[in-house]
Amino acid sequence: MLGYVTLGTNNFERAAEFYDSLFKLCGANRLMELEGFILWGTSTEAAAIALAKPYDGNSATIGNGVMAAIRADSKESVGAIYNEALRLGGTDEGAPGQRGDGFYAGYFRDLDGNKLNAFFTG
Repeated sequence: MLGYVTLGTNNFERAAEFYDSLFKLCGANRLMELEGFILWGTSTEAAAIALAKPYDGNSATIGNGVMAAIRADSKESVGAIYNEALRLGGTDEGAPGQRGDGFYAGYFRDLDGNKLNAFFTG
């Protein structure tokens, strides 16, 4: 299945600080760092999220219809991740709430406009 998702950025240092703070709430940390690339996760055996400067040297752009979802361990964690993203300068794409039977999520965009959500099932 999915190993990791990479999100592009035009301001690597600022985006790295955003994700360091956000993923701390998920119990994730930096698993790999290369020049222009950071991978966060809880284990090299679990799905992860990476940040990268585009390899081709062009500007990073957001993908229409592309979204990375961050698994949370409770509804409260969804709210904490969502609120931290907004505090760090992210933008709202849908406040935390029930989205169908057994699916609770909050949607936001990072500093480069990439769409993410935090979700809890149960």
